[in-house]
Amino acid sequence: MDEKKFQDLKAGERGAVISIFSYLFLSVFKLLIGITSHSEALKADGLNNTTDIIASVAVLIGLRLARKPADEDHPYGHWRAETVASLMASFIMMMVGLQVLFNAVSSIFHHKEQIPDWISAWAALFGSFVMFLVYLYNRRLAKRINSQSVMAAAKDNLSDALVGVGTAIGIIGSQFHLTWLDPLAAVIIGLLICRTAWEIFRDASHDLTDGFDEGQLQKFKETVLTVPGVIKVKSVKARKYGNNVIVDIVILVDPTLDVRSSHGISDKVENILTEKYDVFGAHVHIEPKD
Repeated sequence: MDEKKFQDLKAGERGAVISIFSYLFLSVFKLLIGITSHSEALKADGLNNTTDIIASVAVLIGLRLARKPADEDHPYGHWRAETVASLMASFIMMMVGLQVLFNAVSSIFHHKEQIPDWISAWAALFGSFVMFLVYLYNRRLAKRINSQSVMAAAKDNLSDALVGVGTAIGIIGSQFHLTWLDPLAAVIIGLLICRTAWEIFRDASHDLTDGFDEGQLQKFKETVLTVPGVIKVKSVKARKYGNNVIVDIVILVDPTLDVRSSHGISDKVENILTEKYDVFGAHVHIEPKD
């Protein structure tokens, strides 16, 4: 692993740690106030933040394992550890989301006239403001180190900030005797948790099964065709190891070229993919054109 990628992974860990402590504080803060102020929406928001702790810990573990060098059991390195951790986190998040939904729906059918205190609305807005600040930090960090996992964490931070605003709206509505708004907000939060869990599962399973964006493959092909000496791209495949992209490509060249010239074309293909798309590794196979 080169020094730059090592330092980028360490920087990404700082973003994950900030998210963990922010979520830890907000989950305890919201759950305590939600219980004492009788707000189902704020309690659901607090449970949502506990699932975010799990997701952030998964990112942290993945980033740390990804720093481990290749060994006998992992000749390609440990890049996919982050993806596996994200997959596990998605299962836990889905269970919590379903529990929030169950409690919220039960609250609607067993209607209570108890109105949440105003302090619960202020608590939700405060939590929303904190998460928006964390989102700004992680977004800037993700762009600087080009990390998909940290950018995903930043998007999760933003969604949590928006959930906080929705929670506050539901609580404020209940103050005007629209008591159904508070449990309804909890239902919406439960659905958002389940949706986030599904999106994490979908993306992680797609990467683990070597799925890759066809549009990006087409861009690779078009770029390689601009390399002098490449007559045709016979096939191009790609897979992801964590945030790293590995490309396997077969190109056709002039059959009269000697080994040295063919190898030079191969080097140019590798270099252009690395420089333009930050490809971690490119395996170029050369075949003579018939």
